[in-house]
Amino acid sequence: MRTVLILLAWLWVGVPSVVAQERLNLDWPALAQKIVERMALEPGEKVLLVAHPDMFREIVPHLRYEVMKAGAVDLGVIDVLASAPFESWNPQVLQRAAGSSREAYRTMFRDVDAAVMLPGARPFHPPYAAMQDLLREGRGRTVHFHWLENGSAFPIPGQPLPPLHVIDATYQKALLNTDYKALARIQQRFEESLRGEEIRVTTSLGTDLRFRIGSRPVNRQDGDASRARAENGITLIDREIELPEGALRVAPLEETVEGTIAFPPSQWDSRPVVGLRLRFVEGRVVDISADSGLTAVEAEMNGAGPAGRRFREFALGFNEELAVPDRNPWIPYYGYGAGVVRLSLGDNSELGGTVTGGYFRWNFFTDATVTVGDQVWVRDGKLVMR
Repeated sequence: MRTVLILLAWLWVGVPSVVAQERLNLDWPALAQKIVERMALEPGEKVLLVAHPDMFREIVPHLRYEVMKAGAVDLGVIDVLASAPFESWNPQVLQRAAGSSREAYRTMFRDVDAAVMLPGARPFHPPYAAMQDLLREGRGRTVHFHWLENGSAFPIPGQPLPPLHVIDATYQKALLNTDYKALARIQQRFEESLRGEEIRVTTSLGTDLRFRIGSRPVNRQDGDASRARAENGITLIDREIELPEGALRVAPLEETVEGTIAFPPSQWDSRPVVGLRLRFVEGRVVDISADSGLTAVEAEMNGAGPAGRRFREFALGFNEELAVPDRNPWIPYYGYGAGVVRLSLGDNSELGGTVTGGYFRWNFFTDATVTVGDQVWVRDGKLVMR
C-alpha cells in the first residue's frame, strides 16, 4: 500500500535537478487565459506579476495580455532576486536590504488589487513578503502559480519522481480541465460535514488521530481567485489561491487533537528515521518512539522550538486530475489530489490557529481513511464520497 511522504517545507528548496530534463511544450496562452479567468478581474483593477528572472518567462507576456483583455490595468512585473549568487554574497547585506525593500514595496503595492506569484518567487522574497503584509491587512488577493519550480512534487518512498514532462502535463491538465464548479461543490459539502463532528484519520501503519474543528475557518482551494471571494476571506490563505487547485485546509481546535501518527521511513533533520510514531494529547506531542533515528526527530523538533511539537493542520485533496497515479505513483502538487491527506506540524497562524513560531512540516498520507462522524469520506486513499 502507498503510505506517506514527509517534507520540512519552510526551509529553502532549490530548483530540482529534473529541470535539466526535457520539458513539455506548455500551452502558455491557454495557461495565462485560465489564470486570469480564475481571477475574475473587474475593469480597472490593478494587476502585478511577481516573477523569478530565470523561470517561466514565456508566460509573462501572455498573462499581461490577458489582463489587458479583461479591462484591468497591467502593472507589469517585479522580479525577485535570483538565488544563484547567494552563496558568495554577504548575508548581512542581503538581510539589511530585504527589510528596507519590503517596507518600500508595501508602499508601492498598497493600491494593487491582484497579483500572481510565479514559479521561483517565494514568501521570503521582499516583494511577495510585502504583498503578504497587505493581504493580512485585508488588501488585495494573489494567485500562487508555483508549478514544480517551488518544490511542489513529492516522491512516494521507494519510488522515483516521474520525468519532468510528465509533471508538466499533469499540472497543465489539472489547471485547464478541472471542473471548478464540481470541485467547489464537493469541498463545500465536506466543510459542512465537518462542523460539529469528530474527524478521525487512520492508516495501515497505525495512524489513529481524532480532532474537531469547531468554528475554525476552513480554507477551500477551489480555484476561485475572484475579488468577491477574497473580500469574504477570514485568514491569510483565503487571499492566496493556488493554481492548480484542489485541497481543503483547516487548523483543528488544538485541544481536541488526540491520538497517534505513524510514519513510514522518512527524514528528519536530514537524517533517515524508521518506524516513527508520535502520540498527541491536546494537540501536543507527548511521546516519540522510533525503530531508528529517534535522535534526528528530537533534533529537528528541538531546533523548531515549541511549534515543532504542535499539530498544525489537516488537509484533504479533492482534485481527481492531481490524484496519485496507480502506476509509477507520486504525489502531485502539494497533495492536492483526490484522497491525499496532509497532517502537518507547526505554526498554524495563517490558518486561524493559535500556534506560532514559524516552523512547519508537511506530512502526506496516500493510504489514509477519513471518517467524519459516522460517514467515511476517504477509504485507503480513495475518495468514496462524491
